[in-house]
Amino acid sequence: MEKVAITTLGCKINQFESAAICESLDREGFQLVPFEEAADIYVINTCTVTARTDAESRRLVRRALRRNPAARVVVTGCYAQVAPEELSVLPGVTLVVGNSEKRGLVELLKEASPAQVHVTDISRERTAAGLILESFAEHTRAFLQVQNGCDAFCSYCIVPYARGRNRSVPPDEALAGVRSFAGRGFQEVVLTGIHLGSYGTDLEPPTSLLALLEAIERQQLVPRLRIGSVEPNEVSDDLIAWLARSTTACPHLHLPLQSGDDRVLARMNRHYSAVSFRGVVTRLVAALPDICIGCDVIVGFPGETEEEFAATRTLVEELPIAYLHVFPYSRRPGTPAAGMAGQVDGAVIRRRAAELRDVAERKKRAYYERFVGRELAVLVQDGSDGVVTGLSRNYIPVTFAGEPTLINREVAVRATGMTTDGMMGVIAG
Repeated sequence: MEKVAITTLGCKINQFESAAICESLDREGFQLVPFEEAADIYVINTCTVTARTDAESRRLVRRALRRNPAARVVVTGCYAQVAPEELSVLPGVTLVVGNSEKRGLVELLKEASPAQVHVTDISRERTAAGLILESFAEHTRAFLQVQNGCDAFCSYCIVPYARGRNRSVPPDEALAGVRSFAGRGFQEVVLTGIHLGSYGTDLEPPTSLLALLEAIERQQLVPRLRIGSVEPNEVSDDLIAWLARSTTACPHLHLPLQSGDDRVLARMNRHYSAVSFRGVVTRLVAALPDICIGCDVIVGFPGETEEEFAATRTLVEELPIAYLHVFPYSRRPGTPAAGMAGQVDGAVIRRRAAELRDVAERKKRAYYERFVGRELAVLVQDGSDGVVTGLSRNYIPVTFAGEPTLINREVAVRATGMTTDGMMGVIAG
């Protein structure tokens, strides 16, 4: 029995696909071991969002070979998709497998002497394969990939080249995925995709993310339903209205802001303005006062002036958001932004990122403080020694006294105070 270790970089989609690979490996008789242990085969599921993630992937190849110089090293994922030849010449790499081909990775491992590179033109893919997993994630929450690819072509982003065009899992398959997870006891399903808001627009007949959400709730498939990241220009009034009246939907939405200055947004090829973004957030909070809204921001995009950065900082400070992910801009070869004039000095980028992270920490603490003394519906995820932890519907980590028998149950908890990275509470009642 060959030992296989797998590690994953990047997004939830990659994590989801790694879980599917693990299940296939297990079914075929391979022994799964942690990546830190000696193995016969190492699989690195890569990300290629920045040059830094590419470097991390190469470092993982070297680390695997230090553990077992005779091991087979397999590189798959987005870096493998966009730069297969670059990876194939790395010492020790025996297989390079593209994003489309990773579904057949286990069969390649069973072949006596497969070709080294298995990467095709992903832009020609027109369907998204559904992946129904036996188990995934935190034993209580499951992530279901219902969409892949992206047609947006933001100027800083390599993803359309690594993941291909927008492709949606047909509604029947998506509903079957939710039903499968619920049948295995998961209390929450998180819908994910590379460009989730475009779900269904490529299907015949066309459908929408909202139609899928309505079908999941209508069929009462799962107690808690959470939506992954959605582009701000795809948050319609109808979607907001559904979120407000739904008993299944978690009041939580992640909106990529990227910049609060219209000139930067235009250079990024983002299709909204700072004013329209503010309007979306304002309408969401008016409809769902307790909603948790998170944002992404890129600092130091080429040409970003102090004035443009200040506009972003001001918008973030003024918006009623709960958390913020701050990404220092990193030049990604192969994207239009990599060749733009006005590349910002690294020290300036680090200063701006630190400023925004300070703002983000204040926003998060202010959001948590609102719930001290209030009840939260917490899905218990883990626990031992009389203390359990879980996640509220509005995405707040909560710790309280309880037994492990509460795991995978939703419990009413009264928040009593804040911790370093969440809240503490007591069981209500």
